[in-house]
Amino acid sequence: MNTHCKEPAEAAGPSAPPCHPAGELTGGLTGEPDHCVTCSDEAIEMEIVRMEEGGLAVARASAGVAEISVALVAAQPGDTVLVHGGEAIAIV
Repeated sequence: MNTHCKEPAEAAGPSAPPCHPAGELTGGLTGEPDHCVTCSDEAIEMEIVRMEEGGLAVARASAGVAEISVALVAAQPGDTVLVHGGEAIAIV
C-alpha cells in the first residue's frame, strides 16, 4: 500500500489530484504542474554535478538543480543517475 498518497476522499478540492491537497504540487524537477513523481512511480534522469558530504550530491535535470541522496549507488560527478523521490536508484 502506498502510504504517501491520500485516499480520494481526503484530497482537498475538486481540482486536486487524489494524492495531494490543492496547491501542494509544484511540478518539481519535471516542470509539470499537478504532477507527482512519487505517486506516478517514475524516475528522472539527472547528471551528478558534485558530491556533498553525508551521501548527498548536487544533480542537474532539464528542469533544474537539486540535492539528492546517492547512498544506494556509487555515483561520481558526470554520471547520469535515475532519481526517484530524491534518491538515486541506478547509474545509467
